Amino acid sequence: MYLTFKELANLFADRRGADEADLLFYTVTDQAETLQPKGLFLSLDAESGELSEAIANGAIAAVWEKGEALPSYTPSKFPVFFTENPLESLRQLLSFYVEKLDGEKDKKMDTTKFHVLNNKLLNENDGTYDIAMMLNKIALQSEIDGGRG
Repeated sequence: MYLTFKELANLFADRRGADEADLLFYTVTDQAETLQPKGLFLSLDAESGELSEAIANGAIAAVWEKGEALPSYTPSKFPVFFTENPLESLRQLLSFYVEKLDGEKDKKMDTTKFHVLNNKLLNENDGTYDIAMMLNKIALQSEIDGGRG
């Protein structure tokens, strides 16, 4: 069960770019250099990398800090969801996705893959351990679902 554009639009009211109601996200990452087919790029801080690299690696939308200038090369139809607090938005997104997956019993289910690698945040903010636990739960659910069928 993939994360959808419509779900993101409900989580992030402030956005720009095309409204792609049927868009599915196969990956979510905070690292521009990560291959991210049909990816949602979350720019958590300067260590996340450049949006251009994320797009080159497959990002089809981004979560961006409100007030931070978008690069001038950002395509006008490229969906961008704005947030006051990128880390809190990641936490909300993960909580939403864990709830979405909870209780699903399909024999085989494709799931959005989360690749959150910003280790600096883990050392600076105790709340990010919640994120690590949510990522672990999603990974375990994906393994269980992938092992069936």
